Amino acid sequence: MKQIKITVMKKVCHADLISQYENPLENPCDMEVGQTFISDGMNKPAGLCQSAWDSMSAFVMALSHGAEDFYSGWMKNKKSVMLSCNDGFRPVSFLIEVVL
Repeated sequence: MKQIKITVMKKVCHADLISQYENPLENPCDMEVGQTFISDGMNKPAGLCQSAWDSMSAFVMALSHGAEDFYSGWMKNKKSVMLSCNDGFRPVSFLIEVVL
């Protein structure tokens, strides 16, 4: 299996949705832009948000086993994907790529 690099690319915060719908959270997201993680393809790297891992783990596993070119040419680098966690209030975008 190949190692997979997961990089935090962007964080967004929808304050209008948070104020209207979310109960206050003390520490909703610890991810920082530029932060990187390495996965063996099977296991969530230490420090990576569980919700983010739940959103990306199938792609991480597929890439680690040699899959590429998801959705017929979606990514310029066929051995990568760009995904966001499933937090609709403050989504975080991750670049997930094979370590060469």
